[in-house]
Amino acid sequence: MTPFLIKPAIKDYIWGGTRLRDEFGKESGTDRLAESWELSCHPDGDSLIASGEYEGMALSSFVSEHPEAVGKFFRSGDTFPVLVKLIDAKDDLSVQVHPDDEYALSHEGQYGKTEMWYVVDCEPGAELVYGFREELTADEFRTAIEDNTLMDKVCRVPVSKGDVFFIAPGTLHAIGRGILIAEIQQNSNVTYRVYDYGRVGADGKPRELHTEKAIDVTKTVPAAPGYGQPEKENQPGRWHTQLAACRYFRADKYDIYRSMALGRADTFRHILVTDGECEVTDGTESLPVKKGSGVFVPAGTEGYIIKGKCSVIITTV
Repeated sequence: MTPFLIKPAIKDYIWGGTRLRDEFGKESGTDRLAESWELSCHPDGDSLIASGEYEGMALSSFVSEHPEAVGKFFRSGDTFPVLVKLIDAKDDLSVQVHPDDEYALSHEGQYGKTEMWYVVDCEPGAELVYGFREELTADEFRTAIEDNTLMDKVCRVPVSKGDVFFIAPGTLHAIGRGILIAEIQQNSNVTYRVYDYGRVGADGKPRELHTEKAIDVTKTVPAAPGYGQPEKENQPGRWHTQLAACRYFRADKYDIYRSMALGRADTFRHILVTDGECEVTDGTESLPVKKGSGVFVPAGTEGYIIKGKCSVIITTV
């Protein structure tokens, strides 16, 4: 089984911009292009296989028919473990929180959401919301939501290109305008919105808030430091940066200036090119991969290299 390209599912949320189309080559029939779900088996947005023997097949169908491609731990019918996105925030995203597995399975019938953000690019002065400035009681949190003073309570963090943020369940957060990120997360779409800047949806009505569930799951204390610029390690042919490693996923960034071998692994690997371009090749067959494109490398694949000058994020479990 050989690596293949992936065509993402596209989302046109009201806060999205055009950078994913203009700079990353994403295709969409809508004016806004807020998110591209680069690796997704979620029913809200399934990726498609875009090359090779299985071209045109939904990724969820492929992994159901070929669970061995995901890894030796995976069985047909299991929930695919991760979801990888590119997100272009032309405007502020809503202030929100995600539940943990226990709460989400009990109330939503799907897993919770642990996620990691890598800042691919940002405008000068960009910032995001990460937890609270000081501890609140549940009643104080509710009051802040109801009387529109929540933004006076949150912690705003300036961001720079290359910053990494780890968002544990229960952490109040929001991506700010002018930030483009790569997000690696659990395979979940459970979000509880608590503040949305008074915006209205396509129906002309304010978008729904999820106050009670948010109060149930939010940790109303200052978030533990989980962000910053991780250290780089110089390796032959590339620089390596470990972005995140948790029970749900691992994400590593490689700035490749010659080539990098992909040794055999017991898990799939997803390669997302965030800058430059490359080819994934075994010496006889090659996949050309442009900025913004992704490649699925099935578990057990060996003999391939990433060749070219590029930056990639490799996600595994």
